[in-house]
Amino acid sequence: MAGLLGYAALRMLWGEVGDLSGTLMAMLGLIAVLIYGRGIRSSAVLWLLLAALLVQTLSWGLGYLHHPEWVADNPQLDRLAKLFIFIAVAWWLGGSTRNTLLVWGIAVAGYLVASFTLGGGVAEWLRGLGGERVGFGVRNLQHGSMLFGVALIGVVIFTQRFVMSGMRVVWWRALIWLIVFGLCVTGVFIGQTRAVWLGTLTAFLVAGCLGSLWALMKSQGRHIAKPLLICLSVVLVVSLVAVLAFKKPLMARITQESQVVAQVLQGDVEQIPYTSIGTRINSWIAASEWIKQRPFVGWGSEGRALVMEHTAWLNPAVKAQYGHLHNFLLEIWVAYGVLGILVIMALATWIARGTWLAWRSGIIPNDIALFGISFFFYWVFVNQFESYNSFGTGVYVHNLVLGGLVTHIWRWQSMTDKNVFFTLGSRK
Repeated sequence: MAGLLGYAALRMLWGEVGDLSGTLMAMLGLIAVLIYGRGIRSSAVLWLLLAALLVQTLSWGLGYLHHPEWVADNPQLDRLAKLFIFIAVAWWLGGSTRNTLLVWGIAVAGYLVASFTLGGGVAEWLRGLGGERVGFGVRNLQHGSMLFGVALIGVVIFTQRFVMSGMRVVWWRALIWLIVFGLCVTGVFIGQTRAVWLGTLTAFLVAGCLGSLWALMKSQGRHIAKPLLICLSVVLVVSLVAVLAFKKPLMARITQESQVVAQVLQGDVEQIPYTSIGTRINSWIAASEWIKQRPFVGWGSEGRALVMEHTAWLNPAVKAQYGHLHNFLLEIWVAYGVLGILVIMALATWIARGTWLAWRSGIIPNDIALFGISFFFYWVFVNQFESYNSFGTGVYVHNLVLGGLVTHIWRWQSMTDKNVFFTLGSRK
């Protein structure tokens, strides 16, 4: 558990120590699952991990036969395997809601501190408040904004749990919440990443619709009306202030590439300029050409680099600057073909159904289930425009969130002696 706490708290704040803690946590956690995980050793996620390793090995082997000059010296199994670190996270959380919220809260706190100590620190925040686009010292401008988007979704959805004790608002908790909420809203705005803005809005729309529907179905509208109205009022007021404060850079970012968007909507993709959006679209078109050649097994772990380096018609400056495709699913498809996509889709389906079953049985609390669903929509959306899951920051978020959900799914499995879909092998 100490390794997990170190990973959650320090991955963004002190990368070297956080990564070391994460590596130890992952290795020891997986060993513990295999040795002591009675009842979960045959869980579908472990079989999916095995499938991911086999798909990567197969793609590498066939690539070695087909294009040996373009394949890596080894299958680089970590490309997909790192997305299964949540197995160890789930193990160390031990099925505990308290532990899950503690780890998620520490992760948010660690990143907030990092945003003031890394990069330009306080000066960078001030530049952001002055209208400049900033990245808080994270990998690039998009990644810093993405982290604030995840934190904002969590801060809003867990408002009642944090601010209230029973039916009473605790003022000092409310004050801390307001400060954290304000920082997250500001971080999202001054990060000036359009996909994060739209992804966060999508997540809140999903959360609002599902939360309202659940309250109506349970006839609890009156019971939650007052705290809900208070929360919504604060959120709306702070958001309105933020919109007014950042109106100029906000409108500039929204309208900056309207001509490119209009060109794409009209189907004119032959001469798309290499702007931010245009570069993405051109790289996606290039990726589609490579996918058509090897749709089922892909080009191996170096697939995305091959697209950017060896597509003749791509702009040379773009080829020199970027080595990825700004779209996680396309990167998986290029690298590992349909087989790789099926592994990712099977994982998402298992977690979605498992979360539903565990929530329906009362194992996953309402707010954690709502956060899981909202995060899913946010994560799918933002990964279509920046391949976060291919980089350390995205892997960190992915594994902490999924670990919190899976630990509850495993708890449901152990209490009900049921599986999400089916059993492969003995559960003993």
